[in-house]
Amino acid sequence: MRDIFSVAEFRDFLNNLPSADVNAGQAATERNAQLTKPPGALGDLEDLAIWYARWSGQAQPHIKAPQVVIFAGNHGVAASGVSAFPPEVTQQMVSNFQAGGAAINQISKTFGAKMDVVELDLDRPTQDFTQGPAMTEADLLSALQIGWRAVDPKADLFVAGEMGIGNTTSAAAIAAALLGGAVQDWVGRGTGVDDAGLAKKCSVVELGLVRHAEILDDPLSVLQALGGREIAAMAGSIAAARAHRVPVLLDGFICSVAALVLHAMNPAALDHTRAGHKSAEGAHAQLLEHLGKTPLLSLGLRLGEGSGGALAIGVLKGAVACLSGMATFAEAGVSDA
Repeated sequence: MRDIFSVAEFRDFLNNLPSADVNAGQAATERNAQLTKPPGALGDLEDLAIWYARWSGQAQPHIKAPQVVIFAGNHGVAASGVSAFPPEVTQQMVSNFQAGGAAINQISKTFGAKMDVVELDLDRPTQDFTQGPAMTEADLLSALQIGWRAVDPKADLFVAGEMGIGNTTSAAAIAAALLGGAVQDWVGRGTGVDDAGLAKKCSVVELGLVRHAEILDDPLSVLQALGGREIAAMAGSIAAARAHRVPVLLDGFICSVAALVLHAMNPAALDHTRAGHKSAEGAHAQLLEHLGKTPLLSLGLRLGEGSGGALAIGVLKGAVACLSGMATFAEAGVSDA
């Protein structure tokens, strides 16, 4: 698979996306119709398994090598007091991931996922986007490339997670820039800010939108101006998974905003993805609706780290196991009349 050597090449890739394996999808559909169950009895699991078959290229697929990657970046906008935690927590949590002590470690282990942690210049936060673009074009390209290269071509499922104090503010700013509406519709409490902190976040997002008003019609420019390195890396990784035809389970609000950038560039860019869950961050449901994604889980999670996407691996594994492992009526000697 080709690498990306410029932002222009990334744009070109989004305009020339690989498609799913139609034959595998058709064969999976036909097999599903013959399984020992009433038609449609497994509900949404049936469509989910057939979607996975299309993107894995296998009519009877198995999930044996899921990959979870956590991208970590620091945000200059955090200095504005938009988070309940200081920026130092980003590095501290990265150390916790590496030591195996976080929730995502336990969930990844439970579902047999290989987990990697990728730090993106934690000692060099992005610029405060109220003062200028968060990233230079070189920063943006580097983050996209890091995300692109983080995807294991041998993985058969991919989940991107994040860690970055201040990144719900950047994510809200990107969503507001690309989708419009009132800033208050996109800004949430993130790590748990109080009412004053919420008002501060809204003010900061408003300032960012005014500051960068002239570029809000271009998704990658919005990502560069308002985003973070870990958000850009997630976008790059989701795109790379498409290049490898690796199915993706999206995590919460911040991951979905990274996906939104791709969707704004090409609405077909997320066909290889499903929403792992709906988080408790208020704007996530609205964002998923815009993306046309129905979440597999809704458990009130608001942790990030890829936790909701990784937890949904279990649902997808169950769906795929039924498609591939159940007997057909003919195999079981059961009448289908």
